[in-house]
Amino acid sequence: MPHITFIEHDGTEHTIEAECGQSVMRAALAHLVPGIVAECGGELTCATCHVYVEPDWQGHFAEPQSEELEMLDCALDPEPNSRLSCQLPVTDEIDGLVVRLPAEQQ
Repeated sequence: MPHITFIEHDGTEHTIEAECGQSVMRAALAHLVPGIVAECGGELTCATCHVYVEPDWQGHFAEPQSEELEMLDCALDPEPNSRLSCQLPVTDEIDGLVVRLPAEQQ
């Protein structure tokens, strides 16, 4: 099972084991990672699963589609490495993924 490390805004780290086939958001929710709200449940209608993908990991995911980019415009403090974790699939290739969480979600 791939490991994902979520780093809260204050530096607190949460490393979890995620199941392949689910999204990074679903893995975070299953492990009660604080800071992932996921109000829409992964339906791509909010931006409350916003994360910052560490630069070394950005190339492991497909480029965001227009719907995700539109939602990221609604996120608080978006950065060039911002993604919605509901759009990031868990695969064996992302074992060791590190994402940072924004100070708050909308």
